[in-house]
Amino acid sequence: MNKKRKEIQTARMWRYFLDAASDLIEEKGLHSITIREIADRAGYTSSTVYNYFQDLSHLKFFAVMRYTNSYFKELPIYMEKGRNTIEKWLYGWECFCKHSFEYPEVYSLLYIESLGSIPEELMQNYYKVYAHEMINLSESVQSIISHHNISTRSSLYIQQAKEDGFIKEEDIEYIAGTTMLIWNGMLTTMLNLRKTYAKEEAAKRTMHYIYKSIMYTVLPEKRDQVVYDSDMLKD
Repeated sequence: MNKKRKEIQTARMWRYFLDAASDLIEEKGLHSITIREIADRAGYTSSTVYNYFQDLSHLKFFAVMRYTNSYFKELPIYMEKGRNTIEKWLYGWECFCKHSFEYPEVYSLLYIESLGSIPEELMQNYYKVYAHEMINLSESVQSIISHHNISTRSSLYIQQAKEDGFIKEEDIEYIAGTTMLIWNGMLTTMLNLRKTYAKEEAAKRTMHYIYKSIMYTVLPEKRDQVVYDSDMLKD
C-alpha cells in the first residue's frame, strides 16, 4: 500500500472510531466509556482500535478535539478586536475561557490531565489527519493552537508585546505562567465542585483575574493604550 492510500485509510478508520467515541461521550459522559464499547459501536474489534490508537486516553483526546473546532473558528474573530498584542491576547483569553468553561471536562482532558505521552505529538497527529481544520486559520492563530502547553504558547505570542514596549522581557514567563495557573485553578475548582459557579460566572471571574494580572505587568506608561471593553468585566 502506497503512502497516500495508507493516509486515506488511516483517516477513514480514525473517523469511524472518533465518531463512535463522540456518540458514546454524548450518551454516557467522557469518563464512562471503554475501548470495547467504542469498537463495538464502530463495527470493529478492540484489537483493531489499538492499531490506530495507543490507549483509551489517546482515543478520547482525539475525540474531544472536535469540541475545540468552534473555539478555533471564533478565535481569529475575537483577536481582531484588539489593536495591539496585549488587547489581542486578552480577547484571545476571553474566547478560550468562553469555550473551555462551556465544556470543562473536555478542556481539562486536553490541557490539564496527564496523557502518558507528549501532548504536542498527539495534536500534530490529529492535524496531520484533519489538516483541513487549519486551512482558514491565520499563521498567528495556527502558531497559538499548535502548542499544547498554554503557558508556552502565551510566552511565544506576547514576545511582540515586549518588542512594542508593553512589558519587560523578564515578565513574559511570569505572566504567561500566572494566567495559565488562574485558568487551571478555576477550571479544576469548578470540576471538583468546590465552588458552584455557573459556567458563565466562572468564565467571567477567570477573565477578571487574568485581566488584572496582565495589566499589572503592563508598564505604567503604556496602560492607557490597552483598552479591553468586554462584557466579561461587567457585573
